[in-house]
Amino acid sequence: MTGQADDIGTTTATRTKRVLLAAPRGYCAGVDRAVVAVEKALDLYGPPVYVRKEIVHNKYVVQTLQKRGAIFVDETAEVPEGETVIFSAHGVAPVVHEEAAARQLKTIDATCPLVTKVHHEAKRFAATDYDILLIGHEGHEEVIGTSGEAPDHVHLVDGPDDVPNVTVRDPEKVVWLSQTTLSVDETMETVRRLRERFPHLQDPPSDDICYATQNRQAAVKKLAPEADLMIVVGSRNSSNSVRLVEVAVEHGAKAGYLVDFADEIDEAWLEGVDSVGVSSGASVPEVLVRDVLRWLAERGYADVQEVTTAEESLTFALPRDLRTDLKAAGLPTTGTSDHAWTI
Repeated sequence: MTGQADDIGTTTATRTKRVLLAAPRGYCAGVDRAVVAVEKALDLYGPPVYVRKEIVHNKYVVQTLQKRGAIFVDETAEVPEGETVIFSAHGVAPVVHEEAAARQLKTIDATCPLVTKVHHEAKRFAATDYDILLIGHEGHEEVIGTSGEAPDHVHLVDGPDDVPNVTVRDPEKVVWLSQTTLSVDETMETVRRLRERFPHLQDPPSDDICYATQNRQAAVKKLAPEADLMIVVGSRNSSNSVRLVEVAVEHGAKAGYLVDFADEIDEAWLEGVDSVGVSSGASVPEVLVRDVLRWLAERGYADVQEVTTAEESLTFALPRDLRTDLKAAGLPTTGTSDHAWTI
């Protein structure tokens, strides 16, 4: 049975073998848009449809789309000339668009609109000759794409400890931007340290860390003090999923683990555990959370209390070129992913 838990403080008796289920969790609007784009492209054009990088960072989603005929490649050069290629939700640098055009590829850009916003910010500040301090993780696809918009102006800052390594041309013309999937707390600490070094540091025109990342972290923060164990469903290359585990432990969970699937849970983790917190990263379909809840229920954790900190209703339209082709074919231009089930 699932119930609400607006006040999750309870007595020892009622804490026995319960699950605290974070809400919001799972698919965000940008992820749903990207996955739907691949699904509808497969329906419209037929397989194969090529996807540059993982469309979203989730093993199950990638495997499911592969079974339907999606082919994931690392570089545009791997796509046969004239074929269709979809760019992932994490965004790409301008040079990738140029490479695709040179190979006469039909492109569908599934970049999350919130990532696109950061790209526009980078171009805007570069045009006025600012040094851009991009807070993010080196090698992450989103960081590579954003940096590619203004490579001569962007300096990567990989967390608070990287701040002493930053050099700029003019301390009075500096702005910070960030990867959209970071820990809110760690990012603000990085900004604080940057501002100590560069008092004239300018803020971005709007918050770069996306609403979904912030909402999922807020839900985990609320339930973490009551959780003996935190299980986050998500893949290890998913930045926002990894951050959820870190946030849980930092805010009171006694232990925390990241799993792709329920069968990765170690029963030894449950020893002495009364309350299990459960959440999922923004690229995780709800079916995987259901599997975890079923696994826990089979071991006595059938009491599920949902801890809600926000309601989400944001949706994004599909990429324009795909909408145009769907409309011409008389097919729906809206919809949610086949795998975006809710509980």
